[in-house]
Amino acid sequence: MTKLSFSALSAFSALSVGTLALAAGCADKKSPNGKPNIIVILADDLGYGDVSCYGSTTIRTPNFDRIAANGLRFTQGYSTAATSTPSRFSLLTGMYPWKNTRAKILPGDAPLIVDTAALTLPKLMKQAGYVTAAVGKWHLGLGSGNADWNAVIRPNPADVGYEYSYIMAATNDRVPCVYVENGRVDGLDLSDPISVNYKENFEGEPTGKLNPELLKMHPSHGHDMSIVNGVSRIGFMKGGKAALWTDETMADVFLSHAKQFICDNKDKPFFLYFGLHQPHVPRVPNERFAGKSGMGPRGDAILEADWEVGQLLDYLDELGLAENTLIIFSSDNGPVVDDGYKDQAVELLGDHKPAGPLRGGKYSLFDGGTRVPFIVRWPAEVKAGVSEAVVCQMDLTASCAALVGLPPTQNLDSQNVLEALLGKSPKGRNELIIEGSSNLAYREGNWVLIPPSPGQAYSPLTGTDTGRSPDYQLYNLEADLGQQTNLAASEPARVEAMKAALERLSVGNTR
Repeated sequence: MTKLSFSALSAFSALSVGTLALAAGCADKKSPNGKPNIIVILADDLGYGDVSCYGSTTIRTPNFDRIAANGLRFTQGYSTAATSTPSRFSLLTGMYPWKNTRAKILPGDAPLIVDTAALTLPKLMKQAGYVTAAVGKWHLGLGSGNADWNAVIRPNPADVGYEYSYIMAATNDRVPCVYVENGRVDGLDLSDPISVNYKENFEGEPTGKLNPELLKMHPSHGHDMSIVNGVSRIGFMKGGKAALWTDETMADVFLSHAKQFICDNKDKPFFLYFGLHQPHVPRVPNERFAGKSGMGPRGDAILEADWEVGQLLDYLDELGLAENTLIIFSSDNGPVVDDGYKDQAVELLGDHKPAGPLRGGKYSLFDGGTRVPFIVRWPAEVKAGVSEAVVCQMDLTASCAALVGLPPTQNLDSQNVLEALLGKSPKGRNELIIEGSSNLAYREGNWVLIPPSPGQAYSPLTGTDTGRSPDYQLYNLEADLGQQTNLAASEPARVEAMKAALERLSVGNTR
């Protein structure tokens, strides 16, 4: 693959990045290949109400809407979990995250939590003759523990099925704040080696807690450790100065590598996982978007993500690939407003409702935590419209296997809902286990059961209804989308039946 290093990219304008991505003869239009190309675009902390085609009138997302205008918009699309790592684990493996004790929000130095011998979505695509890539946010761990960031880190995305990868190790608020290409830190000067520690700081290194005068964005809670690009993060690191990312150019960097992968593989079927970093904290969008939403950095970051997706759609059009490219757009979990930085997201929210009509958000057992934007576009096969079928990101493994003619997957929680994804059936899955922050809920048909769980019903840090309660909660989503009326007391038989079903399905639950 043609290398576009971070150190080179950061010096270019957005126009220059776009020009670079058209290298290697990619300006020539090509006929679609026989199998559909597949691109999974996963936003980070984007809520059901953050997208205008899902009802937002306070922020406009014309390019997310563009996918929906020519595709199928699902009103009941889910992630498996209301936090990042568990959700992404399910998308990659087709398994419930609570079956893996390590599938929890990971620090930036965590080892890879996916068994390299296990079946994964990209491995299936490789079996079907696809070339595979992961670009953007990862957050599934790298290495086997105590990774050496100054050498090739193994295992890495190649060991779970991605032939090419250009990623951030964890999240944009965690160290190490570098890009990793095929297991190696991009742009690293070995004379300035990287060290990472999540327990104690390195001597002489400033922190957000002790050196607030060095910050351009201040933490509201946590996030007061090592300072990179004027923003303090979670965890401590030193060294690697030449390889450190600049938050303001992150969208351009990831977009350029996604486009270059498409360029290099335009004549063969490809599978691309494109993990957007927006609107996860810290929200530091490019100056092209700063101040444009009227809602502060969170709103501006959503506009930037929408632009990023638009650029990718335009590129597919330029190459003549759009007609036969299946795009699946979604978010890893529900929204959060204050997630650790003083970025005026709360003060400037106004009438905007990030979760739309849903209750809860990131970390929550209510639907706002896991019911997310979920749109499928494949112009050659999928008619534009709206579907009420219940589908889950975990189901992409079995569904994509069916799409490319592979045998049914075995011993997975993933279900083949391909007919629903293509708009050929109004029926998706009937039952789904949902994970909040370490506790489970159960959806069956239009009913959701939330078992008792300890903890606060409302998080004062994030402003989220967590769904935690000492009592059983039962909601009929068809009649009560906002989950305001607990019917557990009036439906005891249903509570007992759903309780038994959840216990049966969650055998081995470690949460």
